[in-house]
Amino acid sequence: MNPETFKASRWTRGNHLFPTVIEVTDRAVIRHKRSWFSKDEISISIGKVASVHIKTGIWWSDILIESSGGTDPFASHGHTKKDAQRIRALVEEAQGITSEPEKLKLP
Repeated sequence: MNPETFKASRWTRGNHLFPTVIEVTDRAVIRHKRSWFSKDEISISIGKVASVHIKTGIWWSDILIESSGGTDPFASHGHTKKDAQRIRALVEEAQGITSEPEKLKLP
């Protein structure tokens, strides 16, 4: 799987000068957040991602990615709905989770 990056909109709070970037690879989900003199980078291994919570508004979506490994979850706001859904799909794909529920097979 090729890494994909998703940049938050500059029109949202906290993203005017340095927008938050979420990168999804086959090994981890990484959030890059810059400021004037520093860079904050948080990563969660794909195997440790417990849930991807998406809260959509009129234009923008907030994403909360929680870990089962005991680390703090990380949040990002200002992404498009399409990008938020794509992030969740990539995480589920990397974890081997199908988006369709399995049908019960009766004998």
